[in-house]
Formats: sequence, C-alpha cells, structure tokens
Amino acid sequence: MKVSVITPNFNGVNFLKNYFDSLEKEKNHIHEIIIIDNGSTDDSVDFINKIANNSELNIKIIENNQNMGFSKAINQGIKLSTSGFVFLLNNDVEVEKETISNLIKLMNSKKDAFSISSKMIQYNNRDLIDDAGDEYNILAYTKKSGNGTSVNNYTENREIFSSCAGAALYKKSVFDKIGLFDENFFAYVEDIDIGYRAQIFGFKNYYAANSIVYHIGSATSGTKYNEFKIKIAARNNVWLIYKNFPIPQKILNIGFLAIGFLTKYLFFYKKGYGSIYLEGLKEGLNSRDKIQKVKFHKSNLKNYFKIEWKLLKNTLTMIKK
Repeated sequence: MKVSVITPNFNGVNFLKNYFDSLEKEKNHIHEIIIIDNGSTDDSVDFINKIANNSELNIKIIENNQNMGFSKAINQGIKLSTSGFVFLLNNDVEVEKETISNLIKLMNSKKDAFSISSKMIQYNNRDLIDDAGDEYNILAYTKKSGNGTSVNNYTENREIFSSCAGAALYKKSVFDKIGLFDENFFAYVEDIDIGYRAQIFGFKNYYAANSIVYHIGSATSGTKYNEFKIKIAARNNVWLIYKNFPIPQKILNIGFLAIGFLTKYLFFYKKGYGSIYLEGLKEGLNSRDKIQKVKFHKSNLKNYFKIEWKLLKNTLTMIKK
C-alpha cells in the first residue's frame, strides 16, 4: 500500500526544496503529497505549485487564508487523502531512503497499530537523536525519547506511548473510530492527546528504528523555549487530562499531577517564564468546558488500567535516570 504524505506549511519556503528532493527517494511508496499552506506570506505557494507542475509526484495544495494551526491543517489533509495510510510529516525534514517503506512494513505487521513513529535525528548534528517516540507519565510530563543522545541508541522497534506527528505513519481507518486531531489544541500536545485516545480504544503506537528522518526543529515557532510555546503547551496539557482521564483516574493521580505542575512551574520560573506558564494553566482550566471529553465505556476499562500502568512505569523510568 502507498501512503498519503500530509504536511502543514507556514512560511517554510526555505525548507521545501530539501523536503521534496528527499521524498523523491521514496516516490514508489507515495500515492500523493498534500501540502496545507497556513496563510504563508513568503513564496511558499508559488514554489509548491512550481514543483507540482514539474514533478512525477502527485502533489496537492490546500491554501488557507490564515494560520489555522497544526491540528486543523492536518485534519484538512487527512480528509482529502485517498490512501489507507497517512504519513504526517513536518516541512523542515529530510527523509532517508526506505523510511516510508519501513514504516509500511511495520504497520502491516502490527494489526493493533494506530501509528508508527520514525527515528528522528537532528538535522545539523546527525550523531544525535531528536525523537525516538514520545512518552507521557503521571506527572503530566511529555518526553521525546532519546533526545540529545547518540544515534546508536534506540535501535530496536518497540511500543511507545504516542508518535511524534512530525514524522509518523497513521492508519486512516482508526480515525473513523477515535476521531481526528483535536483542533482546539492548535499546536503542541495534540499528538500525545490522539495517541492517548487511541489507547483508550485498544490501539497501540510503535516506533520504527529503521525509519530515518532528519529534523531541523523549531522551524515554525522559533526557539526551544518561547512564550507562545510554553503557554499553549501548558494549556493543552490541562485539556489533555480533562479530556482523556475519567474521574477515578483524575482522583487517583491528583497528587502526582500537582507535583508535576508545581515542578514545571519552578523550572520555567527560573528561566523567566513562570507567569507565562501559569497563564497557560489558567486558560486551560477556565476554557476546559469547550473540550469534548472521551466518553467512558466499560468495554475500555482494561485499556485504562494498561494506560495507568504505562504512566507509572514512565514515571519510574524518568526518576531512575
């Protein structure tokens, strides 16, 4: 089966040549490439159209008049896609040969899979990992596995908590059962949210060690820590808990969550962003009612226990390190 590559773009013209050139390596596994332009003010749209007119790749473009955010853009692409697998991919990447084919192979071998995450390597330092699958714990911490460690690590396929939507393959039919990306999130934590939701319904997320993508990182939002990212991520984390945790799980983990949010506040306070982080938490609490909660079904009870165990195990692993 071939895949639909789906990529949001906002003023990313400087990345697009390398992006398209690298996808040529995997053109035999690509059914279509769907670019969602989020109101770029650079020459992105003209560049994409020029590539589309001169390439063997089937390239489609959706032009938004404004920046609709990552989640909205991705959902537009998923709805337009005509393949059973969608490969969500950032614009600031270089795809290695056999990246997509290896994702397809692993997806086909895992009947319970919702997503398969690539091994993302730092573009400007190819000896270091950027992301080898995302994890989440009962302190409400998200973690990019392997970030900053040697590329010689994480050499085996494994189950992960969720895939980084910057370079991951998703089974389109599962979206019909669990819903699309939550557009309220705009950006950040939306991939943890949908990975969590998939597990509630009994699906799993995996990491493919031999699927290589080189990632520049922070191409749209800027630096690693900035006011926009800190505030939005804090808000979205509150929403994630409100949305996916049933009441008994909230009660069970309330102490851990309090410790996690306090520790994170102190971390950002030392960096001069404490008030911004608190603003994000406040916004998340005050606006949580607009988030549609995942309905609790007894048939999913065992899945909640499995998730709780993963949250605990990930916390213990973090403490040991």
